Amino acid sequence: MTYQVEKFARTGHKGSLVTAIGTETAAPRNYPLLLASQFLSAFADNFILMVILGPFLVRPPTEQSLANIYYTSLLFVPYVLLAPLAGFLNDRYAKTHWLSGGNLIKLVGSAIAAAGAHWTVLGYFIIGVGACVYSPAKYGVLPEILPVERLVKANGLVEALTLVAILTGTVGGAMAFDHWPPGACYLAVIAVYGLSLALNLFMTRTPSYPEVRFRRSAQEFFGNLSALFSNKRLARVLCGTALFWVCGAMIKMNSQPWGQQVLGLKTMGAIGLLSVWLAIGVMTGSVLSGRLYRVGDVHHTRRYGWLFAVGFAVLGSVGYLLHHGMDYPRTLSITVLIYTGLCAGLFLIPLNAALQAESHKDKLGKTIATQNGFENLAMLCGSGIALLDVKIGFDPSQTFLALAVFVAIVAVWLKIPERPV
Repeated sequence: MTYQVEKFARTGHKGSLVTAIGTETAAPRNYPLLLASQFLSAFADNFILMVILGPFLVRPPTEQSLANIYYTSLLFVPYVLLAPLAGFLNDRYAKTHWLSGGNLIKLVGSAIAAAGAHWTVLGYFIIGVGACVYSPAKYGVLPEILPVERLVKANGLVEALTLVAILTGTVGGAMAFDHWPPGACYLAVIAVYGLSLALNLFMTRTPSYPEVRFRRSAQEFFGNLSALFSNKRLARVLCGTALFWVCGAMIKMNSQPWGQQVLGLKTMGAIGLLSVWLAIGVMTGSVLSGRLYRVGDVHHTRRYGWLFAVGFAVLGSVGYLLHHGMDYPRTLSITVLIYTGLCAGLFLIPLNAALQAESHKDKLGKTIATQNGFENLAMLCGSGIALLDVKIGFDPSQTFLALAVFVAIVAVWLKIPERPV
């Protein structure tokens, strides 16, 4: 209770003190409900993408590649177009309402996608809109339901659960497509979104702030972006994190074509497992970076960027090696995916830590929101690069080779200035 009274006075928001006290009282219930809801929602986001992409296994290679690019990009577009609006809505209204609202929008989108044909495009775009308004709420609600000393661990747990949900959702959706009829797959997604929504509805409402205005909220968003880029060091750090997500988006778009056309994988389940090996590498690299480097130490960034590029170059060369009698292609591909993920984790985590540690403490939340918006814009740019590759006529292997060149060039440019003493 004391924490919420202090927070209420510190923020200067108008409203009912009873509401603030009630929120703290509800924290023991709100927090586990949030964790469970977030896991289910992220699980369903990735489950449905694999169900949507499954039918393209039997389509011509170019059509398959284009489908992966278009559908994956649909999730990024709302984040870019609606970022200031999503931030305002979560600042103005109770964040528990937007947790429910985001899941309700996703549920409607999945029901529309289940109609098939062209409705799938509209449905998945609507799911992206739901994710856009849900994402700020899942992080923004934490300070309203937990004391300050628990926030670091809480953010870490939300991130960890999200990663597990992405992996299990990807593999689960792929295997469901292999064994269930499409109607059953979509019913499963709708049920999971429905359960996540139900958990949100059981949460005690958090405060709303009627004095927040859209114009001011949007000005703060763009003003913070401008402030970040006026700092040469943080601007380079932000570009580095964006490079990671460009690569992540392109891997996601290229995995199905590469897995089927190069490795000869025949099922969505086998293709879905490729992301598991990559994630194992990312998690290992993330843990190692915390042990090897201090916060703010980013002098090694370019080195891992070059090693990152080497991983993509080898992934692009697997097809060539297979054509020349290479044995154990599965072992090689798993090894290279883990290696690439390892370099990615070592590359990203110190950059994230530096951005958070060196941003103004009173603007950390806005900095993270700005970072998320910029990174989604970067992923949309990654979609454009992948689309250009397909239009040029690149196959999945050549797409990875082109990505290797791109990463190497950016790594050369990404010389981050030393932190001022």
